This record gives sequence, C-alpha cells and structure tokens, in this order.
Amino acid sequence: MENNTWLQKWDERYTNEEFVYGTDPNLYLQTQLKQLKPGSILFPADGEGRNSVYAALQGWESSAFDISTEGQKKALHLAEQHRISIDYQVGELSTLGYQEEQFDTIALIYAHFPAEIKSSIHRMLDVYLRKGGFIIFEAFSKNHLDYIARNPNVGGPKDIESLFSIDEIKADFPGYDIVELAETEIELKEGLFHNGTGSVIRFMGRKQ
Repeated sequence: MENNTWLQKWDERYTNEEFVYGTDPNLYLQTQLKQLKPGSILFPADGEGRNSVYAALQGWESSAFDISTEGQKKALHLAEQHRISIDYQVGELSTLGYQEEQFDTIALIYAHFPAEIKSSIHRMLDVYLRKGGFIIFEAFSKNHLDYIARNPNVGGPKDIESLFSIDEIKADFPGYDIVELAETEIELKEGLFHNGTGSVIRFMGRKQ
C-alpha cells in the first residue's frame, strides 16, 4: 500500500502551474516507439501525461495510471490541447482492472515506485503484457546518487533502494529477450526537476 506521504508529495508537485517534467516526451521513449508498430500501450506512474499524450499522437491507443489526481488533471488537459484522448486512471495498480495480456507495450519512464513494492509492481505489469510485447524502461541507476550529490537539479530518488541496477531488471523481468539493457550516463533536460547529467538504466525487452 502506498502511503499518504508519497501521495501528498506527488499531488503537491503536480499542483505547480508549470509541467514539472515538461511537456516533451522522454527521448528514449521516442526512439524506441519509432521502431514499433502502434498498438495498445500502458504508462505506469505517468504523472502529467507528457509520454502517454505523445504516444497517442503517434497513433497508439494510450493508457496511463498514477496515484495523483493532480497529475491526471494536467495530463487530460494536455491531451485536450492536442485534441487526442488517453485513458488515464488514478489509483494503485492492483485496483485498476487491467486485463491479462491487454497491452502490446508497457513503458516505464522514471516510474520510481516505493522501494518495498517496485519489484512486485514489475511482476504485476508483466501479466498485463501480451506474449511478444515490449517493455520500454528508463529510470535512474543506483550510481545516480553520486550525480545527485554533485547536482541536485538532476532529480531522482535519494535512497539507493528506490534506484535500479541491471541485475534487478533481469530479476524483475526474467521471461524476456533483451533487445537492450545498459547502464549509461545521459544529459537530461526535462522540465523543472530533471536537469543535468545522470546515470540511468535503459531496458528494451520482448516478452517470450
């Protein structure tokens, strides 16, 4: 169960008038979606909707969820501005009623769930992805703490348990052909909270 402090953090962040991570989609997501035929896609922890809206604009049937109603409001407003629709639900994953093998692709873009539930969320999401479907994943690595120490503006969780390693991703998504799995240093320029050099794990996997 995600606690109220966690929910309060995101509601407060998303009440900001500006889009705190910008309205442009994540670059890794853009690159990977260009290689896939549009179908149904799910964005866990989608926040203000920049990525789910982008996917819808590219012809995907775009679904998203988050625990923050403030994030949902901004995402639906962004979708309306672009004259497209997304299915955006608010709540915890286990309560949202997604179906087994419902999605062709699941995109986890900085979906940093609390450390104690992040692996169970990944395992749950696997059930909703069809065989032959793809996971697209980008999030901060465990080495990212060094980057935060040098530049707090780069953002990201400040506890190592909430960050990721290659071994964790392999353990969380065992039944996948790995298209790409790497830890890499990147330059982020995403809104107010992702700015500067960071260390991320990138994963593209095809479900066996």
